[in-house]
Formats: sequence, structure tokens, C-alpha cells
Amino acid sequence: MRLDMSPAANPRDATGGAAAAAAAAARRPLFQGMDFLGLKKRGQGLRSWIRVDAATGSSQIIEVDKFTMMRRCDLPARDLRLLDPLFVYPSTILGREKAIVVNLEQIRCIITADEVLLLNSLDSYVLQYVVELQRRLAVPPGDAFGGATSPDYLPFEFRALEVALEAACTFLDAQAAELEIEAYPLLDELTSKISTLNLERVRRLKSRLVALTRRVQKVRDEIEQLMDDDGDMAEMYLTEKKQRMESSFYGDQSLVAFSSTGAGQSVSAPVSPVSSPPESRRLEKTLSIARSRHDSMRSSESTTENIEELEMLLEAYFVVIDSTLNKLTSLKEYIDDTEDFINIQLDNVRNQLIQFELLLTTATFVVAIFGVVAGIFGMNFPIELFDKPGAFEWQNNPVKTAVMMELLDNRSV
Repeated sequence: MRLDMSPAANPRDATGGAAAAAAAAARRPLFQGMDFLGLKKRGQGLRSWIRVDAATGSSQIIEVDKFTMMRRCDLPARDLRLLDPLFVYPSTILGREKAIVVNLEQIRCIITADEVLLLNSLDSYVLQYVVELQRRLAVPPGDAFGGATSPDYLPFEFRALEVALEAACTFLDAQAAELEIEAYPLLDELTSKISTLNLERVRRLKSRLVALTRRVQKVRDEIEQLMDDDGDMAEMYLTEKKQRMESSFYGDQSLVAFSSTGAGQSVSAPVSPVSSPPESRRLEKTLSIARSRHDSMRSSESTTENIEELEMLLEAYFVVIDSTLNKLTSLKEYIDDTEDFINIQLDNVRNQLIQFELLLTTATFVVAIFGVVAGIFGMNFPIELFDKPGAFEWQNNPVKTAVMMELLDNRSV
């Protein structure tokens, strides 16, 4: 007997089919056919970057998400977090295997051997950085003075780092100069006229000075830390590491080709199990050892030279930022001297008030002595004249009054 399992014949199966259709409809997108590209991009966290090419000096704006940038520059996530404009981090210069992470005031960029990736911003210093870097890349090394190409010219990453240091030092020095122009007249006015308004302005000025000094001190400490660590400076020479990797790669390819050629030629030759290694293998091993020794010697010599070049570069901007710090330190000392002068003035006024208060206290004490004497004599010495009935009738006659006063005086004597 055959059973009919169609939905019309079996109501249970019809119900199950409707449930399956509803589940399939639930699994389908709610808004089928809509473009979710914008949401996807927003979820990935795309950021706009300005890319400056090392070879041509051309710039272009690209949009790259965080993970693509991590793979592109071989950087961990914590290094990219330093460049996030949503967070405020102190100035930092980090040397990595394939990139240099720079966070100096408004300049936040990633420098590689082939390009500079700069966070796109409308700040004028960022645009000036791009223009200045393109200008320096357009001038070949040595052509600025009309001579030949100098063998000691800086590689691309150091030139980009130099422009970043110059922009940061110029920005901080401009702020320090602006603060000096505003501070000295205000402090002179405060010394001549102490008021609540002037004190409030000086308080705000000192707060700005402390914040700016902290930023300048952080840049100075970062440069000094790099100068004290030869390993970090050697790690920042990206062009040399790239050339070394390329030469090693091409050398390995040539050895592999030579080995394959030698092996092809010796296929038909008999091989003894107790014989020495083939000639090609011994030659390959000898060439590998020689190449490694040559690379190590060349890398050590070039590393020493490049460290000296980078150290001279950092030292030049260390002097600049140290000069800015000295300006701020002098301004802080001037503010402290002004505060000391104001405190001396206030102490002088306070001493005058204390002297006046002491004078008033002395005068009050003297007056109190007379009052005590009058009270003692008025309360403890009885006068018989007050007990007589007609004692005050003399007040009606001026002559009698004069006589009575004379009698009282003679009696008291």
C-alpha cells in the first residue's frame, strides 16, 4: 500500500513545510538587495592617510583600515594606537623592523623605506610637513650647493624623520615665543598693580606654561633616549636593512640556481656511499660562509657610520628643543621671582597692618588706665557734700558756684 506524502494529503507535513519556509526566510537578510558597503567600511574603522612616495615624492590620499595597515607596515596594534587622534599620547619615536612610528605633536606618521603614511588632517603643520618633504625629495643630494652627489647623504627615512623633528621643534618654539610675548608685560603689570584680574591672568598663564614645558620636556627626553641607545638608532635604518634583505634574497636564489645546475650535470655520474660530499655542496657552503662574513662585516661598519649620522641629526634637534626648554625655564623663573616680589610686598603691607594694630592696642590700653583710675576714685571715696540737703543750691548762683569749687579744690589738696 502506497501512502501519499504530499502537503495536501498530510496536514502535519504541510505545517512542517511552512515552518521550514519561515526559518529559511528568517535566515535571509532582512533588507535583501541593500548595499552594506558603507556599514562594512564604518565597522572596519577606515582612516584617511596621506601617502608620500619615496622615489617620486608624489602624494595621494588613501583609506586603509587598521588591520591592513598592521600587515602593510608589520606593526603591532599598540603602535598604531599611539597614532590614534582620539587618544592623547605623549611624544614618541619608535624604531621597528620595517617602519618608524612617529608621534610628535601634530605630526603622526609611519615612515618606511619606501613611503611615509601620514594621518590626514586639516592642521596647517601637517600640510606644511607634506610640502616640505616633497620639496626636499625633489632636490637630489648635493645639488643644493651645485656639487656632485654626496656619499654621506641621509636616506629617505632619516629625511622624513628630520622634517618631522623640524616641524615639532618649530611648533613648540613658536608656542614658547608667543607665551613669552604675552607673559612679560603681564608680569610687569602685576608687579605695579596687584589685582584679582591680574592674578587670575597670571594663574592661567602659569598653567599654560606648565603644560607646554611638560610637552617640550617629553620631546627632549625622547630624543635623548634615542641618542643614548645605539640599538634603537641602528634599528631605525630601514634602507640598509631592506638592501641587505634583497641582497641576501638574490644571493640565495643564485646559489639555488647554481646548485640545481651542478646537480643536473652530475646526475649521470656514479656516487659512492663513502665518498666526500659533492663539489657543488662544498662550494655552496663556502660561498654561504663567505657571504655571511662579508654581510656581517659590512653591516657592522655601516651600522657604526649610520649611527653616527643619525646621532648627529638627533643632536642638532636636541640642541633646538633644549633651547626652547631653556626659554620656558627662564620664563618660569621670572614668574617665580615675580611671585616672590609680590609676597614681599604683601608681607610688607601685613607688617604695616600689624604695627598699626599694635599702636591701636597701646592707645586703648592707655585710655583704659585712665578709666580704671577714675572708676576707682569715683566708687571708693565717699564725699560728705552729697549727703547735705542744700548742697546743690549753689548752682543757681554763679558766685556761690565758684566759691564752692574753690573750697572743694582746697579740700582735696
